[in-house]
Amino acid sequence: MVLLSVLSTLRGRQSVFAFTTPSKVAKRSTSLFAKGAGGKKKPKNAFASTIILPETPFSQRANAIKREPEIQAQWAEQELYHKLSATAEEANADRFVLHDGPPYANGDLHCGHALNKILKDFINRNKVLSGKQVHYIPGWDCHGLPIELKVLQNMKSKERQGLTPIKLREKAAAFAKETVEKQSASFQRYGIFGDFEKPYLTLQPSFEAAQIEVFGEMFKKGYIFRGRKPVHWSPSSRTALAEAELEYPEGHISKSIYVGFEVTEPSEALEEYHSDEDPLKVAIWTTTPWTIPANMAVAINPALSYSIVTHPKTGKLIVATDLIGSLQTKFDLPEGEKLDIVKTFSGDDLIGTRYNHPLYDHRKPTIVVGGDYITTESGTGLVHTAPGHGQEDYITGLKYGLELVSPVDDVGKFTIEAGEEFAGMSVLGEGNQAIIDALSSSGTLLKVEDYGHKYPYDWRTKKPTIFRATDQWFASVEGFRDMALDAVDQVQWVPEVGKNRINAFVSGRGDWCISRQRSWGVPIPVFYDSETGQDVLLNEETLAHIKQLFEEHGSDAWWKMDEKDLLPDKYKDEADKWKKGTDTMDVWFDSGSSWAGVAQTRQELAYPADLYLEGSDQHRGWFQSSLLTSVAVNDQAPYKTVLTHGFVLDEKGFKMSKSLGNVVNPMQVIEGGNNKKLEPAYGADVLRLWVASVDYSGDVSIGPNIIKQTFESYRKLRNTARFLIGNLADFVPEGQPGCSAVPYDELPSLDKWMLGRLSTLLKEVISAMDEYQFQRAVQELLRFASADLSNFYLDVAKDRIYVSAINDARRRSCQTVIHACLEGFAKAIAPILPHMAEDIWLNLPYEKTTESVFEGGWPQELLEYPEYDNEQWDLVRNLRDDVNKLLESARSDKLVGASLDAAAFVYAEDEKTAATLEKLVGDESLISPPVKTNGVDELRTVLMLSQVRLVKSKEELESACDESYIALSNTASGCSVGVAKAEGTKCGRCWFYDKQIGKEGLPHSDVCQRCNDAIAVWEKETGQEFVKPESEVKEPVA
Repeated sequence: MVLLSVLSTLRGRQSVFAFTTPSKVAKRSTSLFAKGAGGKKKPKNAFASTIILPETPFSQRANAIKREPEIQAQWAEQELYHKLSATAEEANADRFVLHDGPPYANGDLHCGHALNKILKDFINRNKVLSGKQVHYIPGWDCHGLPIELKVLQNMKSKERQGLTPIKLREKAAAFAKETVEKQSASFQRYGIFGDFEKPYLTLQPSFEAAQIEVFGEMFKKGYIFRGRKPVHWSPSSRTALAEAELEYPEGHISKSIYVGFEVTEPSEALEEYHSDEDPLKVAIWTTTPWTIPANMAVAINPALSYSIVTHPKTGKLIVATDLIGSLQTKFDLPEGEKLDIVKTFSGDDLIGTRYNHPLYDHRKPTIVVGGDYITTESGTGLVHTAPGHGQEDYITGLKYGLELVSPVDDVGKFTIEAGEEFAGMSVLGEGNQAIIDALSSSGTLLKVEDYGHKYPYDWRTKKPTIFRATDQWFASVEGFRDMALDAVDQVQWVPEVGKNRINAFVSGRGDWCISRQRSWGVPIPVFYDSETGQDVLLNEETLAHIKQLFEEHGSDAWWKMDEKDLLPDKYKDEADKWKKGTDTMDVWFDSGSSWAGVAQTRQELAYPADLYLEGSDQHRGWFQSSLLTSVAVNDQAPYKTVLTHGFVLDEKGFKMSKSLGNVVNPMQVIEGGNNKKLEPAYGADVLRLWVASVDYSGDVSIGPNIIKQTFESYRKLRNTARFLIGNLADFVPEGQPGCSAVPYDELPSLDKWMLGRLSTLLKEVISAMDEYQFQRAVQELLRFASADLSNFYLDVAKDRIYVSAINDARRRSCQTVIHACLEGFAKAIAPILPHMAEDIWLNLPYEKTTESVFEGGWPQELLEYPEYDNEQWDLVRNLRDDVNKLLESARSDKLVGASLDAAAFVYAEDEKTAATLEKLVGDESLISPPVKTNGVDELRTVLMLSQVRLVKSKEELESACDESYIALSNTASGCSVGVAKAEGTKCGRCWFYDKQIGKEGLPHSDVCQRCNDAIAVWEKETGQEFVKPESEVKEPVA
């Protein structure tokens, strides 16, 4: 977490800006001058009424809980989103489309949602300022089990009993739409920019129709098929699951078993080692004992070496040679004893060996050849093969024509096919133990132990899943895998490691099971033979008809209409022959079709989209499903760039959970909690600044302390903006009547340097945002606001803009720079802090060229200032640091109070450095107009010291200053520096010490000549004669 690091070295030197009480600003009027001359309060400065202090209604406190909604209401009233889009379209600007990945419409938003949507908003708003035609359509995923479960949880048991599919769908749709409204309101409160009036929902008829078209195109190309094969099955949800719907929690423990299957017919190579009295046993290992009833073979790897080993405790076992040592330990042999090797064979020598199934006498499976998945990392090197319960097992079964046995029902219980003694038992519970007990009774169980490993759980119910063979619909990824991998190469992945992740998932992807046994979703538009249930009706004509029906009526038509209405005219006469299916599509197929349902079909969007941006888990989710469907249909990826972010953790790096009580609600950050003192309302911009301040490429943390730190950064930026606005109350920009701006060529060196720093900042911020490096942009903004502005330029500028005469060239040139900095600053923070930026824009004290800060794009003229005299001003700033360090000691010893109480003595041994500093030495006294300098590029004012003396030697410096306040070496500037008390009398108005005060017969004998001149201008401007109040304060405070 990097927030205030750019401020850490500046802690002790933060300047405090003085403001008058905000009032209605009248341009170029006397209201600009300080109000110290009137009112009940005694003036802090006898000359306060002649000093021009900042004045603005832009509050130091954001009051975001009230102000941000007001600004959002103004955007809505102006229809700013549509206005900006239309303006860019009229200018034939390039279109930029960030296609929104749809969150589930099933609950409240969390910080992960906030991170995701705010990152998207940074990008969109930056593209708006870059002149792009930006269209952002927020979306929601509205189908699937998460929503169905929410509906069922809110219903009583009696209501559930009478629940029909169509009633469930109606309740699910209502719930989803209600949730969308709530989430939409929250997203908009975050300040998200988009067309929330016309979002996309996966339940919209037009979307469902487009999804059917995607399904149809894949079917026509031969990528969609129906088959019986093992799939991830969730007994708790009673449906098949895709890999992306699984999670692998820590701490899962399975019962693992070692079993010896007794050989009945050995292969030729094994014959001499087998007899009825002393039979061979095929040793296998499994972590799913409940799959033993489905055993149809044992698979070996022909590349491995196998041995017959023997021991009285185990009998003669066939095991992988490399595993003998570990098995001796597993089988708990008596101390000092081991498994004796009888004979060693190649894997090929075992093929064809038959064995007794340990539970069913009638079944005599064989040893077959498996594949590379059989290793010697664990187990026995011989793999129990149940084609109905494993992917590799299934492939091996296809190769050898093995029967696909899966004696498990939808709720995860053994069917009668497993045997009467097991029927009705849960395979993940008592059924698993019953199998172990039966193996023990049969004498084939060699070992049982607990085994910790990763195991797939249903990500919704948080309960274990199983592999189970069922009739399902699949998308054959094998048919277009190479095209998908080629498409990945054409995409920019940010960060680049994302490419490796997506490649790994696509390369290893098997057939995609796209059917689900649920009611709430888009149906698979297929008709089955009403008698056999096997023959299917699915072709171009039926697909086109269903698509048209869904466009008109939505997918509810599938449940509301009978087969006669659902079938095209050609088949209506044989409607009795067909029965519509009840499966729905995987929700990843829903969202994975959004390129077709949204990006490709909505006129204002584009396909492929410029950018997809989601969490890093979506490489196996939405990024992948979108890629697969798009490549299958159109031979191209649906996106040009993919950007990913990490997950949100608490301040200690722990995952958030209600049980730990560490969940941070983003709306509570914005609106505050019940106790506003303990849980303040920070506003959306602080939440957004947190997002911009973290390295989102990995996991990020949030919590009360982090948000508090973020608020400090926010406050720094706001105070800087307030100072800039407050000092422009009487300024008229270039191009407007009564212009008071100073042309660039006439600006002092310091002002040109500051404009060069501004251009550098803007270029750096734009570059960072274009590269999606928002943390870098924030760091640059904070550094600019603190180091360049507040702690240097604006600090030394106060003498010019407060004390100078109203139209003094020093003051007007400074205002010219402040004006540029203010508009550049507002534009630079706008993508990240849109409310603050717009608030600044609304409070600009002069006529604006645009209604909103987001209009007009990046200010090109502010990007074009060259760097100016950097070497000179770097030297001066280093010298300033050297002086300030010495002043800290002088203050501690009560030698001086404010910096203007001091004088500095500087010795520069380097000739170039000495020459540079010599140019910046001003007149002996404060006079107007100045003679030796322009009054700006002067050491006295930029160091905020009453006198600065350049001396010729270190000895001269040492004689002028006490040794306690001298630094002869190791200085930032490379100069020897000392400080002493200033000489002369303190000016009662500007506080500089001057030896000529009271000696020149001026109207005001207690102020310098420069201030006498400024007072005369004040009298002329106001038409009043300045009269010093009777009561004076000795030590005025600006």
